[in-house]
Amino acid sequence: MKRDIIKIDEDKCTGCGDCVPNCQEGALQIIDGKVRLVSELMCDGLGACIGHCPEGAITIEQREAEPYDEVKVMEAMVPKGFNTVVAHLRHLKEHNETTFLKQGMGYLVQNETELNFKIQNVKDAVHQTVAPAKTAGCGGGCPSSQTVVFDPSSLKPIGQAKAVSAESQLRQWPVQLHLINPVAVYFQGSDLLVAADCSAFSLGDFHSNWLKNKSLVIACPKLDQGKEIYLKKIMELIDGSKVNTITVLIMEVPCCGGLLQLVQMAVQRSVRKVPVKAVTVSITGGILDDQWV
Repeated sequence: MKRDIIKIDEDKCTGCGDCVPNCQEGALQIIDGKVRLVSELMCDGLGACIGHCPEGAITIEQREAEPYDEVKVMEAMVPKGFNTVVAHLRHLKEHNETTFLKQGMGYLVQNETELNFKIQNVKDAVHQTVAPAKTAGCGGGCPSSQTVVFDPSSLKPIGQAKAVSAESQLRQWPVQLHLINPVAVYFQGSDLLVAADCSAFSLGDFHSNWLKNKSLVIACPKLDQGKEIYLKKIMELIDGSKVNTITVLIMEVPCCGGLLQLVQMAVQRSVRKVPVKAVTVSITGGILDDQWV
């Protein structure tokens, strides 16, 4: 089995940083004047960053999907220098990959005599307190995996509250994008709702306000595999089933933006052009943004 992963040509890279905010996994960072893939573990191979590189320094390559090996990753990271090593290990820490973090530190200890930096300095940099990044590139702790606990009864949702109906508005099954038949009768000429997996759990009025009178597909741009299949199916929904409109319901976390990018890419590549509405939901159930794009 093979997987897609990005490849960076450092000779072409000018360190402009245009690609960084468009990596929804936070796996790209500018370090020592060059963009670095600090986490192969988190790179989903979607390639959303490619179109934002003015120098053509980023490409997609296919590799055999071997089990993730932190030692091999560290062997590749160490020659890139102290800052790259720190960024990689910090990324593991922020995503709670404690086993890999220990393996990475263990590699440094075992190869201490060959390093051109001090291990203690790496430890200090990795474990120092850093405020979560606010950028879409998720350069610090990624909000999509940040632990948040809240009491629904104490929340004041952002946006206007609406009456909630307990009646289900689901019109079809299946709903998962991998499983649906894009030319099924219930998609024909319908208003399509493309919803991130988590959105229905955050929105109290998901059925009554967002799903009502719409056909539905759901997906997770961060965890799902085979996004090229998603792209083809959305294109079939547009050109084959001739959906009328598409509403994309995503969460506020950066990685969720990949779902909107997939839909926009499908629209660009389709013969028909359909209007797309992007709706961003806060993790507390409010609407942060609602507009046609």
